[in-house]
Amino acid sequence: MGKPRLAVFKFASCDGCQLSLLDAEDQLLSVADAVEIVYFPEATSRMEAGPYDIALIEGSVTTPHDADRIQQIRRDSRFLMTIGACATSGGIQALRNSADSAEFMQAVYASPEYIQVLERSTPIADHVPVDFELRGCPINQYQLIEVIQSLLAGRTPRPPGHSVCLDCKRRGTVCVTVAQGIACLGPVTQSGCNALCPSYNRGCYGCFGPASQANLVSLTSQMEQEGATKQEISNSLQNFNNNAPAFREESRRLQDRTGTGSQADE
Repeated sequence: MGKPRLAVFKFASCDGCQLSLLDAEDQLLSVADAVEIVYFPEATSRMEAGPYDIALIEGSVTTPHDADRIQQIRRDSRFLMTIGACATSGGIQALRNSADSAEFMQAVYASPEYIQVLERSTPIADHVPVDFELRGCPINQYQLIEVIQSLLAGRTPRPPGHSVCLDCKRRGTVCVTVAQGIACLGPVTQSGCNALCPSYNRGCYGCFGPASQANLVSLTSQMEQEGATKQEISNSLQNFNNNAPAFREESRRLQDRTGTGSQADE
């Protein structure tokens, strides 16, 4: 019996999550010995058709071609995993979901009539069943290697589900909100970066998306009490995971209270 066939596909994204995988270096070599990488344009010219045992998908669906392509990849793949904020929530490009895409194209392209694009940037799970999601902007390369190794060993991957706050406590980082009054999304953001931004005296930007059971109303109320405006708080949620349901809904709630909701929100 041959090695499991691994494929890595790119949709609308910056390639950062694929680069994170390549940056794993020694750990990647151990994975490469256990699988047959048959499609990974970022790393090799080998591009074979399916079927695939494991398919890693980076990026969101933004064009009719992508919407068709992900259907074929799903049919060809035994196990499909999305990697990164673009694939799991729509990415930074999902900010256009509450704006006029046609207006953007008119401003950017000399001949916008040649551009075929969907009105919204959507996560892969909006189009096909997804077996596993790995969040992050970019992903944690060690989490990805662990997930792949788990699949090869026949065990269920178990990425951390706690918030960034616990990571701060574990590494001895003083809370930037308590000590310095810096706005931080750490209490409502899933772990994955080892509290990178707070360790440099910056508030968390929510790169890994909302944590399970995140109490966003409580956090945003506290941010208001600390002097932030509703619009500033809403803007802080409109980042890498702006289309993640918990972040999107709280941002819209705040916009409704300020009367700044977009037409797409109405």
